[in-house]
Amino acid sequence: MSQVTAAAQAPVLFETREGVEGKCIGIATLNAPKTLNGLSLEMARLLDAQLRRWADDAAIACVVLQGAGEKAFCAGGDLHALYRSMREYRERGSTDITSNTYAAAFFEEEYRLDHFIHTYPKPLLCWGHGIVMGGGIGLMSGASHRVVTERSKLAMPEIGIGLFPDVGGSWLLARVPRGGGLFLALTGAPLNAGDAIYAGLADVCIDSAQQQAVLDALVALRWQGQGEADRDALSALLQGFAQAPAAGPLQAHADTIAKLSYAGALEQVVAAIAALQTDDAWLQAAQATLAGGAPGSARLSWELQHRAADLTLAQTFRLEYIVALHVAAHGDFAEGIRALLIDKDRSPHWNPATLAQADARWAEAFFVSPWPESAHPLADLS
Repeated sequence: MSQVTAAAQAPVLFETREGVEGKCIGIATLNAPKTLNGLSLEMARLLDAQLRRWADDAAIACVVLQGAGEKAFCAGGDLHALYRSMREYRERGSTDITSNTYAAAFFEEEYRLDHFIHTYPKPLLCWGHGIVMGGGIGLMSGASHRVVTERSKLAMPEIGIGLFPDVGGSWLLARVPRGGGLFLALTGAPLNAGDAIYAGLADVCIDSAQQQAVLDALVALRWQGQGEADRDALSALLQGFAQAPAAGPLQAHADTIAKLSYAGALEQVVAAIAALQTDDAWLQAAQATLAGGAPGSARLSWELQHRAADLTLAQTFRLEYIVALHVAAHGDFAEGIRALLIDKDRSPHWNPATLAQADARWAEAFFVSPWPESAHPLADLS
């Protein structure tokens, strides 16, 4: 295999483009289009290491994060590898949630990478074209400049696989206007470009055909090498390409969603969504996803959003990490992946099977930390 071919098959591609006055643009491309650029542990490690090198390189003025292919920026995490690790853990009969070393490493390094993007010292543009779901939102949400296109489709559909909106999703969704984040967590409802901006998950919409023109403009821009000034310059540049996206269903149904999300306790919210009489296909799909989703995931999403409302982002990542390890150890995550991707029977056997069984008392076990606060693997995040 030639060096060129081997490099082209790397799971993340890195390129530096030279601009004016010695400044350069770093471009990172998730390179797994056959799996919709699903984020693996190897990809997270490669991306984290290169972003840190670029952060320390005075010649790099701006970083671009994008996905290979036309279908997706990133459709989520590498669920097959996580499934194998959960099966092995459960076959060992272990009760130590930290002993699933792959899951522990995956979630820690994914969350650490996501947090680093949120705190990145230089302008970081994420080109969120096509599908952006789960772990893809984790990568995109912290970028200083989050671009969506006419074909973007954002969602946090974890309720369908027995997980919960993680990667900081508890913090992000708790801040969606008018209770929309709770609705999105419970239903996995997808957002178009207009709704993504409304929800605070994206900043600007640009036609996908303009991607190369945007990259060319970045190379030609006179960067000052100062974070805040360069972020302002990038904002102005992107506004020159921006288009006004149409309002999506999250905005169109904002009044209805607010009534549903503020119906009371989780049991009342779920009942209100189920009882909604509507001919709208988007709302009907949301109802169906909630009806078929894991009751435990609904409960954990509810608990996490309420707790994250008063937490910092770093604290949220630490809390989500604890819950994620519990879900991987004894929750519905493995069953959800089995039904969707392994056996593909789409008939998960959720445990607990009902929301009444997945009550607040049941959820408490998922928030028990295996470490003292100072020993948490993400204790250094701030």
